[in-house]
Amino acid sequence: MEHDRRSSPPLQGNERETLRAFLDYHRQTLAMKCAGLDDEALRQRSMPPSTLSLLALVRHMAEVERAWFRRVFEDGDAPMVWSQEVDFQAAYDVSASNRTEAFTAWEAEVATSRRIERQAASLDLTGHQPRWGKEVSLRMVMVHVLLEYGRHNGHADLLREGVDGAVGA
Repeated sequence: MEHDRRSSPPLQGNERETLRAFLDYHRQTLAMKCAGLDDEALRQRSMPPSTLSLLALVRHMAEVERAWFRRVFEDGDAPMVWSQEVDFQAAYDVSASNRTEAFTAWEAEVATSRRIERQAASLDLTGHQPRWGKEVSLRMVMVHVLLEYGRHNGHADLLREGVDGAVGA
C-alpha cells in the first residue's frame, strides 16, 4: 500500500471545515486502500457468499455520493450510476467493471458533491431526499455520507488485508 498522503482534519476547525475535512479524509482512505492494485485484486471478494470487494466499494460509494448530494440538492430524478432504479446492491456486481470505469465514476461524483457543498451558503441548506420523501439538511447529508465511508472503509481494511496482507491507517 502506498505511503499515507491523506490530509489530516483540523484539530480546531469550525463545524463545516471539520465535516468537509473528515469527509475528504475518508474519501482519501478508500482511494489509499485501493492504491497499487490491479483489476483482479480489486475484484477479490471477502468470503462467500458475499460479493463485497474493493472495486464494489468504490462503485457503491459513487452511488452513495450521487444519492445523497446530486439527487438531494440538484436533480432528484438523476439516475443512479449503476442501476436504473435506486438499487445500491447493483454496484456490487463488478463482473463487467474495471478500475478505470469505477474510479472515473466515483471521482466524478465526489467532484459534484464537493461543488454542491462548497456552493451552499450554509449547512442548513435543505434538499429533498427522494427515497425518504423528506427534506434533509446539508449537515445531515454530510454526516450520513461520512458514516457511510467510515463503515465501508472498515470493510476496505479487511478486504485489503485479504488481498496482499497490507494493514494500517
